[in-house]
Amino acid sequence: MPRITVDENLCKGCGMCVIACPRKIIALSKERISPKGYHPAELTDESLCTGCCSCATMCPDVAITVER
Repeated sequence: MPRITVDENLCKGCGMCVIACPRKIIALSKERISPKGYHPAELTDESLCTGCCSCATMCPDVAITVER
């Protein structure tokens, strides 16, 4: 099953991955704050991820890894 991993040390919470996800299953965390002070992106429903890599392609900080 595909899924994404977000490196919270690199993610600056820009939201580009949220916009790029065709399934709308990525959101910025409302509870967690990264070491740099940002709300990192997180996968909200792993079962719906298709591994399309749109989020990783749009990420300007290369903070997302897609695992298939």
